[in-house]
Amino acid sequence: MSAPFDTVSILNVSFINTTNAAFIQQLQQDVTAHRNRFVVTANPEILMYAREHPDYQRVLQRADYVTPDGIGVIQGAQILGTPLPERITGYDTLLKLLEWGSLTHQRIFLLGAKPAVLKTVVNKIKHDYPGVVLAGARDGYFQDEAAVVTEITAAKPDMVFVATGFPKQEFFIAKYRERYAALWMGVGGSFDVLAGAVKRAPKFWQKHHVEWLYRLIQEPSRYKRMLVLPRYLRLIKKIARQQR
Repeated sequence: MSAPFDTVSILNVSFINTTNAAFIQQLQQDVTAHRNRFVVTANPEILMYAREHPDYQRVLQRADYVTPDGIGVIQGAQILGTPLPERITGYDTLLKLLEWGSLTHQRIFLLGAKPAVLKTVVNKIKHDYPGVVLAGARDGYFQDEAAVVTEITAAKPDMVFVATGFPKQEFFIAKYRERYAALWMGVGGSFDVLAGAVKRAPKFWQKHHVEWLYRLIQEPSRYKRMLVLPRYLRLIKKIARQQR
């Protein structure tokens, strides 16, 4: 099958060049056809980590779809003269898939987060998306990967959402996705947001592209991670100058 989307390369990572609506439609087709798919939602932090860790870079290259999750990726594409239409975040994609999954009775498996957070997420999905078939759920505190993979394959899910944070979730998916044909997607801290353990930035902050600042105010301990953003933008501007 030919690739459904054109791509834009940023720091040797190929991002799908499409809209949220078209991407969700493609995922729905993939799941309905039981295609094995691997989704990565990447931000500048992931791009810079991949640049410094070739093994992770290779994992990203094996993904079927890498989406621009983070305004920094959109800015980077603009600076490089290859603009992308909009952000496609892991959290929004997860919600859209749950909405569709509820209407079409898709089977899902949840992997990740703290036990209490996962329990809240399970209850919320049962309440808000009653048509979804919860095929299985496992918190992120596991030692035996093989046992978890056996549990996933036995559950026969249509979609597997892994919330163990990058790079762990992508390494896990890349290693085990071939064991069962489903949509495999790393969703980072999305379970925490879904459970209400972490508040997502209000629409105003999202609209003005300062969601990162809202999170920093909420979690000051993130400031070291935020320092990657100016480094990333300096690098992108340097590459853009070299291309001229």
